[in-house]
Amino acid sequence: MVSYPATTETIALAQEANSSEAIQILYQVLEDPSSSPEALRIKEQAITNLCDRLTEEKRGEDLRTLLTKLRPFFSLIPKAKTAKIVRGIIDAVAKIPGTTDLQITLCKEMVEWTRAEKRTFLRQRVEARLAALLMENKEYVEALALLSTLVKEVRRLDDKLLLVDIDLLESKLHFSLRNLPKAKAALTAARTAANAIYVPPAQQGTIDLQSGILHAEEKDYKTGYSYFFEAFESFNALGDPRAVFSLKYMLLCKIMVSQADDVAGIISSKAGLQYVGSDLDAMKAVADAHSKRSLKLFENALRDYKAQLEDDPIVHRHLSSLYDTLLEQNLCRLIEPFSRVEIGHIAELIGLPVDHVEKKLSQMILDKKFAGTLDQGAGCLIIFEDPKADAIYSATLDTIANMGKVVDSLYVRSAKIMS
Repeated sequence: MVSYPATTETIALAQEANSSEAIQILYQVLEDPSSSPEALRIKEQAITNLCDRLTEEKRGEDLRTLLTKLRPFFSLIPKAKTAKIVRGIIDAVAKIPGTTDLQITLCKEMVEWTRAEKRTFLRQRVEARLAALLMENKEYVEALALLSTLVKEVRRLDDKLLLVDIDLLESKLHFSLRNLPKAKAALTAARTAANAIYVPPAQQGTIDLQSGILHAEEKDYKTGYSYFFEAFESFNALGDPRAVFSLKYMLLCKIMVSQADDVAGIISSKAGLQYVGSDLDAMKAVADAHSKRSLKLFENALRDYKAQLEDDPIVHRHLSSLYDTLLEQNLCRLIEPFSRVEIGHIAELIGLPVDHVEKKLSQMILDKKFAGTLDQGAGCLIIFEDPKADAIYSATLDTIANMGKVVDSLYVRSAKIMS
């Protein structure tokens, strides 16, 4: 077998070779016993090239094995370079689809190694990455336990940049658990830490995106839109794929405040045209349905763009609320001419199952959206006339209030006379 030393010529040879040959050559470069500064530099380059090749081949397990094999090499190079290589390999595994479990295992192994080697700086960053992966895997309890320990340690060390990442992650985690007060508190902590340092544009965009999500959750769609717009500008400038999600949520806010007519204009703008695709098409379909107050078009949009609408938890939550509002408006419009009407007839007019309509009408009566009752034996809805307010009650209250003022005035005068 040909031996390949750690030289520039060997790296050039690997670049020209096909994928399998290049991987073999690069592995042999790493096995070169030489530890001169030049050899170490060549090996670092070989590691980068090898990561790229293994990622292209989707060989996640080989990347995990590579990270284990490199541990003796890490003792020969500075800690900062070690951290860069370790995070680079973990990022490389993340580029391979369906490797979440492998990434979690890899991070746990590296946490154990960094603890043994007392590499605190690297361990904290790997633990933050591990918490993000656990949250993605919906292992919320374990992620929260890891973060609560990590955030105390990082605050003590006053590593502001990492603290921003951890607070942001904690906010996302609490939001996933539907604990909005804690999600807002963690986001405020992230903003406070970010104000004390320079924050990279990508991280600032992430803060704005999370702020928009939390404001939208509180039905403050106008403020949410502003934050989503800031996030979109940051991600758009960087070419970050999250730009399309920020734009999508901007359009969602417009729809939720009944400004669906603005959606087409935003999509056709210079910035919007860069991201034309299924995500924006989905929001345009919803906007059209909302503008026409059409439940049928709304349901068609949900069916045709299931991945973009229902599989996105943020969009799905708000669209469910919008669907309920639209359904209520349509039902109120349909029952307005009647004093007594069959539920089956309403269901036929609106194009929905009878049991679905009956359940919704029952809920609307309880919520006092209109006055009426359901006669389930006859399968009818009986609508009552709106009770007219008796003017005598308000007039009586006004009279009593005026009498009170007169009595108070007389009391003050009598007190002055007596004194």
